[in-house]
Amino acid sequence: MNLLPTSVALCLCLLAVFGFLLSLWIVIPAPTEWLLPLAVGAPELSPWLLGLNLLVMVLSFLGCQLLGWQQMGWLRLSLGLSLVAVIWSAVPLVQLPGVIDHANLVMQRSLGADYAWKIPHQVVSKLRSQPFQFQTAFTGIAIPTGRETLGIEFAAPDHQPLKLDVYHPDDVGLYPAIVVIYGGAWQRGSPSQNQPFSRYMANQGYTVVAVSYRHAPRFHFPAQLEDIQAALGFIHDHAIALEIDTQRLALMGWSAGAHLAMLAAYQPSTFPVQAVVSYYGPVDLAKGYYDLPKPDPMGAQAILRTFIGGSPPEFPLAFQQASPIHWVRSQLPPTLLVYGGHDHVVEARFGQHLSEELQAAGNTTVFLEIPWAEHAFDAVFNGPSNQLALYYTERFLAWALKPGT
Repeated sequence: MNLLPTSVALCLCLLAVFGFLLSLWIVIPAPTEWLLPLAVGAPELSPWLLGLNLLVMVLSFLGCQLLGWQQMGWLRLSLGLSLVAVIWSAVPLVQLPGVIDHANLVMQRSLGADYAWKIPHQVVSKLRSQPFQFQTAFTGIAIPTGRETLGIEFAAPDHQPLKLDVYHPDDVGLYPAIVVIYGGAWQRGSPSQNQPFSRYMANQGYTVVAVSYRHAPRFHFPAQLEDIQAALGFIHDHAIALEIDTQRLALMGWSAGAHLAMLAAYQPSTFPVQAVVSYYGPVDLAKGYYDLPKPDPMGAQAILRTFIGGSPPEFPLAFQQASPIHWVRSQLPPTLLVYGGHDHVVEARFGQHLSEELQAAGNTTVFLEIPWAEHAFDAVFNGPSNQLALYYTERFLAWALKPGT
């Protein structure tokens, strides 16, 4: 047998195996924490995976045609694996049109059929034009670097310096503000964690303030909430210097940071907040402690015990007070909830329950579920999930923080 066709067939087979194994994580959950990045990243890299799998499939098919179907077993194996991988890697892209239609309907139903017309024209011109652009998955989302003020200390509880980073629009002035709070199981992270988002939104005309807080296990709840409240107090006291219009301020967070954003926004007698955005934030800690995802790659119970200091039977009041759903009442700020339908850290059904409770109390809420997305889907900033989330997030914030709100 000619060694050249055999070598080519082996290379194609290796590429097929590679594409097959990566695409597999689009449809199956990660059983352990160290495999979780694969389950997070694979759906967001689906355009790349689809291209790779299609290329291998076509080349394998042509090879079989040229060399004979009976001669090249490696090529037949490559063709079979790449065909299955093409189907898996196409899953997010096939679902996209239906998800976009549903998200548009939810936005109009929640904010009003004419909500888009209430967004100032000068803001609309800066918004993304489409919920998903295929080429953007390859070229990336433009994130210009503007004026930044990093490492401002706003408090030092228990001799722990807490700092914030500020991302400004190009021109000096007073702007609506987004206070962003990083995730990390309440145990790790820093204000720079969501820097691409902060820079992107600053370029959209917001002053973005990324804040820090004390971490578990050294500090248990409510230390983290107190730190977010201290940051809000600092922001209000220094609003002019920070270039912030305090009458147009939103809180936004990811995972544990989303939990703190909701918790701070829903507290009575706190600083006024006009909107809150939660990306896959925990909402009912006691229920989440017992009603675990399957599989449970992060070990939810251990994370919650570390955050609170023990289990629900040991600290029932703390679990209750640390749950945003406990603070639901009327006249809360509008809330955007974005969850992944394939999330095995904070399941989307918890966000759906919070949305129902908020609506029942007469509040404005938008619940968006991205069916293929895992926890932390926005780690791939130009992936399908984050493109969708960013499109609706910037419209929600433009609607909620428009002048006169």
